[in-house]
Amino acid sequence: MLVQVRAASVNKAEWYELTSPPLLRLISGGIRKPKRELLGADIAGRVEAVGAKVSRFKAGDEVFGCGRGGFAEYVCAREDLLVPKPANVSFEEAAAVPVAAITALQGLRKGGIQPGKKVLVDGASGGVGTFAVQIAKSFGAEVTAVCSARNLDLARSLGADRVIDYDQEDFTKSGQTYDLILGVNGHHSIWGYRRSLTPAGAYMMAGSSKLVSSLPQVMLLGPLLSRKDGRRLGFMGIAKLNQDDLAALKDLLESGKLKPFVDKTFHFSEAAEAFRYLGEGHARGKVVVTIGSAGQA
Repeated sequence: MLVQVRAASVNKAEWYELTSPPLLRLISGGIRKPKRELLGADIAGRVEAVGAKVSRFKAGDEVFGCGRGGFAEYVCAREDLLVPKPANVSFEEAAAVPVAAITALQGLRKGGIQPGKKVLVDGASGGVGTFAVQIAKSFGAEVTAVCSARNLDLARSLGADRVIDYDQEDFTKSGQTYDLILGVNGHHSIWGYRRSLTPAGAYMMAGSSKLVSSLPQVMLLGPLLSRKDGRRLGFMGIAKLNQDDLAALKDLLESGKLKPFVDKTFHFSEAAEAFRYLGEGHARGKVVVTIGSAGQA
């Protein structure tokens, strides 16, 4: 399918690909340069044309999902990585969803999310974190959000039952335990996360502000510590983009249970600045690049 892109969002994974720290290059399969040279995965726009085997969409349909090389005016995308854009969200909001929200959804599922579970989202104000809080609430969980002081009200507005300012309280030393901890931008040691779990709890690392040190620790020690008792600790892995999860997110958007938080938008000509802004580490929610008159829903 050929899609006229109206908006695309920037993900932290793409920032890492762009800056190419050695560890990430090794994991992604690129040594001297990134394996993927076309950045951009999240897109929202209108279908321009479809291939002969496409059956779900036609020209003119508004869609969102994933398309390789999304920072472009037109993208060739697979039918099975797109879903209809809900009428109640803008192109910018729809473009903010795919990778970050799927990461949150799959991380929570791998951690065993269930109604009534006590869930803590460490790093609740970023792209994945803002979705994780809302998705956990949609499952009927009791959610605690960890973020900076300036983002406490944001976390509350997303539905968090309790908020923790990480500058004022270290939740790993409070004695409180959780059934599931999703480490979105975590910086605690694996021992701290383990100490904060219930006997059958799970810690899933989705990202970290100290990726170079945290990832090897979780991947090497996580499986060993998980054998000691009922607590599980591990890296959730790279999100697997698929149409079923996109459709589930579409339903949450339509019902109003999921509302993308777009911190800042940049015009297509300012795409490099969008990456710089995200790389500074202070973005709340998602950073979106608009292409054409993307603000028209």
